[in-house]
Amino acid sequence: MPYFERRNAKIYYEDSGEDLPAVLLLAPGGMKSSITYWDQTPWDPRVALAGQFRVIAMDQRNAGKSSAPVSNKDGWHSYTNDQLALMDYLSIERFHAVGMCIGGPFCLGLAATAPERLISGTIFQTIGVDKNRDIFFHMFDIWAANLKPAMPDVPEQDWDTFRTNMYGSDAVLFNVDEAFLKSCTTPLMVFKGDDDYHPASASELIRDICPSVEYVKNWKSGADREAAIVAHLSFLQSISEAAANNS
Repeated sequence: MPYFERRNAKIYYEDSGEDLPAVLLLAPGGMKSSITYWDQTPWDPRVALAGQFRVIAMDQRNAGKSSAPVSNKDGWHSYTNDQLALMDYLSIERFHAVGMCIGGPFCLGLAATAPERLISGTIFQTIGVDKNRDIFFHMFDIWAANLKPAMPDVPEQDWDTFRTNMYGSDAVLFNVDEAFLKSCTTPLMVFKGDDDYHPASASELIRDICPSVEYVKNWKSGADREAAIVAHLSFLQSISEAAANNS
């Protein structure tokens, strides 16, 4: 199985390996964000992008087959650093990021941290705060409860601090604020969310504030789904061509 290691974290990934523009997939699943959750989505980008892009998928730390220590210093930056380190390990300088659910803030974290490396970001039904913060704390607590027996040396206070670092922010999208959204130079494609974890208001905030956004309201089934798949592929191809011409 393909793993890479950094600072005691062991990250599982899958890489289609072609000499094509690279796409990093950041899966749904909340704190359990792992490759297998793509099987449960309206359409799987591993399938939709096959043969057109080099597709790299990963299990985030302490999700799926990946593991890492836990401390009170952990937060969104921990995941961003893992994601960039994986692309370094694969010798990929520039890439697209495609994220769903928690993958929305992951994409935006990459855009904020390494804008020179991110060709584009695709955000499917991002998580966001809209009178629903308790469900994110609860989701974290369930995830943490499954890990704690294997990590008896981690103080309870560290788990609490980690939870606050992830979901205690006043920012709607947790790890980036509106000032960043207004200045974001990364081309984005946003697919609207419509439930408690993925409120429409979070998707609409990105649509309304970011300078360069293609917005898709209906994308989950029937003709809307088929049109969305085509539109997404076209978006990635056009941005890839523009990036290649400017390099």
